[in-house]
Amino acid sequence: MVIKGAIAFVTGGAQGLGLSIACYLAENGATVIVADRNADALESLPKNLEGVLMDVTHPDQVGVEVAKVVNHHGRLDILVNNAGVIYSEPFVNLMNPDGIMHDYDRFRESIRVNLDSVFIVTAAVVEQMIKLRTKGVIINISSISACGNEGQTAYSAAKGGVNAMTITWSKELGRWGIRCNAISPGFIGTDSTRKALNETNIKHITDNTPLRRLGDAVEIAQAVHSVIENNFINGVVLEVTGGLRI
Repeated sequence: MVIKGAIAFVTGGAQGLGLSIACYLAENGATVIVADRNADALESLPKNLEGVLMDVTHPDQVGVEVAKVVNHHGRLDILVNNAGVIYSEPFVNLMNPDGIMHDYDRFRESIRVNLDSVFIVTAAVVEQMIKLRTKGVIINISSISACGNEGQTAYSAAKGGVNAMTITWSKELGRWGIRCNAISPGFIGTDSTRKALNETNIKHITDNTPLRRLGDAVEIAQAVHSVIENNFINGVVLEVTGGLRI
């Protein structure tokens, strides 16, 4: 697929990594619609991006907003499932005697935000693609944590699920000309990463990354670009980690 002239929908795209991906696609000629639940961030979007206020965990709302986008633009060619929240909590915490085990409600919330949302948005977009016979591309933003990262039971489980759905969908949707792949970033120097990790954690990560640095958001956007434009890449979880293994 050629990005120039394509209609792209990027979730969680009003800030951070999602905004970098959205801007990169727009700079390469796509019409980009950004969906986010942060109304203030949407108000500050660059003029070459369109904003949609949407909570990716609400199926009915997602269905309505996706249909509006398709009605306005005629189709959707590209979906980038970027929305999500990094979450860390040890499975066992002896420093909290009143609740030493990982809280179940917080586990469920992380799964809802990071995994359920990908199912919900993809279902709404793929339904439109199939109805309109659009040969589209789905890109799921996963994480190196899908391999299992200490202190991230819920987040790792969610991203592992994203990878599994990616491969499953690549097999099911290929017959309609819809490709599905995932980009699995390592640790990227975004605000969300710096909020989730302290400086000691970041130093440990960079010391153990062969390239000795955090990734740049634009490097993830470049990976998204490559996967979109190569029409024979399907069912791939592409690691963009600087060589880090956790």
